[in-house]
Amino acid sequence: MNIAMLGSGFIGRFYADSLQGYRSKDKIVSIYSRKEESAKKFAIDYKVNHYTTVMEEAINRPEVEVVCISLPNNLHEQAVLLCCKHKKAVITTKPLGRNAEEAKRMLLAVEQAGIFNGYLEDLVYTPKFIKAHESVKNGALGRILWAKSRETHPGPHSDWFWDIEQAGGGCILDLGCHCVEITRSYIGKDIRPIEVMCWADTQVKPIDAEDHAIGLVKYENGAIGQFEVSWTFRGGLDLRDEVMGTEGTIWINSFLRTGFEMFTSGKGGDYVAEKAESNTGWLFPVGDELNELGYNHMFMDMFNSMEKGVQPKETFYDGYVVNSVLDAAYKSAKTKQWEPVKLDIWRGGEGVNRDSSLVEYDADHYLVKEEMTHYGTKKLILKNKQSGKIIEKVVV
Repeated sequence: MNIAMLGSGFIGRFYADSLQGYRSKDKIVSIYSRKEESAKKFAIDYKVNHYTTVMEEAINRPEVEVVCISLPNNLHEQAVLLCCKHKKAVITTKPLGRNAEEAKRMLLAVEQAGIFNGYLEDLVYTPKFIKAHESVKNGALGRILWAKSRETHPGPHSDWFWDIEQAGGGCILDLGCHCVEITRSYIGKDIRPIEVMCWADTQVKPIDAEDHAIGLVKYENGAIGQFEVSWTFRGGLDLRDEVMGTEGTIWINSFLRTGFEMFTSGKGGDYVAEKAESNTGWLFPVGDELNELGYNHMFMDMFNSMEKGVQPKETFYDGYVVNSVLDAAYKSAKTKQWEPVKLDIWRGGEGVNRDSSLVEYDADHYLVKEEMTHYGTKKLILKNKQSGKIIEKVVV
């Protein structure tokens, strides 16, 4: 694939490293940046023949097959509409929009234009997530009751993130978009998110947006998604997921504890891992950061899907759903109440019933719990179906 990269900053360079390194047949042929010196430096570093400070010029080059957006949130819609105008396939970094209305306009635009669209949600492409999600799909955890995702770190790299007008929000939008899509994927993307309860505050940073938040997302089948996000966490990038079902549990620590530990005085120290706060003392480097953060698998899915003429795992529609959930979270943070998720476009299941978790023991009783005691007998806790009385039964 011949790619036009829009944005030459932190995430654009992460993308470029993966794009040109994983499949070894994709190439960035045009780079757009708002700053000429940044565009030129990117072009030199990644051997890109064309650079420009005019967005449309980067997109509308005959050799460009797909446009990759790695720009501030407030520029996503402009870039997407230009891709629609010139009929270029488009893939964009998260979040899709600053809010659901922006996301909806972009979704409808790409579908009306008939162009390929991909939502670059890298954290549902990490090796650990892929393995865990496969186990969930195969029923290893039974029915999913609760899924939690946490992303916390000391704050983003670029100035625009801290400007609420450009970014559209704070850590809820920046990090919560990851967490919502992760938990939504475990619960089931065809299960409708119904309402959200969220607490948010600005605890540390001198900004207008929130720097810390916790939220609950209630789904139509009774499952609960939970997100914990912060720009105030000290100690690096903390990525953790927990999934609980009727038959099992999964815990994932994706980044802060990598199984790779190193102590150094700092002599000769340099970059350790994304969001690492120090290069001295005990450190937790990442062996293959691009792979561990999901970039390699994400772009493989995007480009393989393009070549096959099918939709990727993550599309603009997914970005729209995430934005809609986060809109409800922002509203709840203000009202201190559960707020409904407004989804003008819903393509999942309708009228999904809350699944029963009752397990029959016999004709008269439900099984509450079964356990083996330390003294060698089995104990059953049972509930009578008619009277509701709870009893114990010891099985010798």
